[in-house]
Parts: sequence; structure tokens; C-alpha cells
Amino acid sequence: QVQLVESGGGLVQPGGSLRLSCATSGIIFSMYHMGWYRQAPGKQRELVARILSDGSTNYADSVKGRFTISRDGAKRTVFLQMDSLKPEDTAVYSCNANSRISGVTYWGQGTQVTVSS
Repeated sequence: QVQLVESGGGLVQPGGSLRLSCATSGIIFSMYHMGWYRQAPGKQRELVARILSDGSTNYADSVKGRFTISRDGAKRTVFLQMDSLKPEDTAVYSCNANSRISGVTYWGQGTQVTVSS
């Protein structure tokens, strides 16, 4: 019933930009905090950015000033605009939805982002 589907990943050169999308279904979107996480090979999964149901945001220090998270209630979609990309941003990026009511959490399948010259 619940689906989170990421898109927009790919190969980009250092300094370039990508825009990730996470389309949701089966949830009351306005009731969920949304986040983007990433995991590189051999490294722990880390929170990249989060946007709460009230619209407030927070970012990992490593991406602050370069990435922007946003949400579109009509489209039931969360976005991650990634600018000034660095090779160390290379990872699988996954979308997360967390209910502010029950705390239940859902995950998308992930999308690969590769930053390389």
C-alpha cells in the first residue's frame, strides 16, 4: 500500500547539480516528516536532510549550503536539490517517511548518485 519511489539519480561531474525526487503514495503526506539518507560503500548510512511536516528543515553539516530539501503537498513528493556536488557525495540516496502521529517509518528503494570526473 505504501510506496516511496525515488528518481533523479545519475552520474554528474564535480561541481554539477542533480535534483532527486521521492514520490509517495499510500500515506497522508501532510502527516509525515520526510528525509533523505545516503550510504556509500563501506560507510554508515547518514541523514542528509530532513523536512518536518511543519516545513522546518535540517541538514548534515557536510551538505549545508549545497543541498536544499523541499516538499510539494499537491504532488505528495519530496525533493532534494543538490548543487556543487563533490566526489564524497557519491552514495545511494534513500527517501524516508516518518509519521508524526505513530512514528511508523517507510523507506524507498534508493537511487544511485555518482560524482566523478
